[in-house]
Amino acid sequence: MEALVHVLMVFLILANLRLLGGTRLNVCIVTVAAQGAVLGLLPLLLHPLSLTRHALTIALAAVVLKGGLFPWLLKRALRQAGVQREVAPYVGFTPSMFFGVLALGLGAALARKLPLPAPDASPLLVPVALATMLTGLFLIVARRQALMQVVGYLALENGIFAFGAVVMKEAPLLVEMGILLDIFVAVFVMGIMVFHISREFDHTDTERLSELKDWTP
Repeated sequence: MEALVHVLMVFLILANLRLLGGTRLNVCIVTVAAQGAVLGLLPLLLHPLSLTRHALTIALAAVVLKGGLFPWLLKRALRQAGVQREVAPYVGFTPSMFFGVLALGLGAALARKLPLPAPDASPLLVPVALATMLTGLFLIVARRQALMQVVGYLALENGIFAFGAVVMKEAPLLVEMGILLDIFVAVFVMGIMVFHISREFDHTDTERLSELKDWTP
């Protein structure tokens, strides 16, 4: 099982780099969906000998919500907004890729100071989880399209989920479901916001919203 966890961590690293270097919003949505769906298997791989109803519920909820429902909502908002590409982000795609490598190194440095609560967990788990959280935060502040910022928010939550999977035995179901419901509400609200922004202003470039000013007859 440890080898499968290593493969999953490598996939998360590649998915983070794909999100940072992706120009097509649709591809980024698919990437974060695959990332979330694969993460749903993490609790089962980390605790294969002590599977409980709680672990199976968390895994199923993660796969269905992260890999299915949330991407469907985002794709629906994407179709309504009529925007297909991330145009001129605040930080270019090449520097963003360099940030992804830097985030992984920073995650590895921080992981050395954080003792793992599960001694049998993969040594890559905490560094990759921290790097995924940093990637999500970076996408939120470095991208102009509102939908891409939502993708960053989901990537941030994926990192939190990966980090929390290590201590899943100690985490109550209510806390995990509360996180998932918060993300559901956030994606739902952001989808509505993107739709209305696109309908009123014919674009979803958040920088151009700073040009709004009071109208005088």
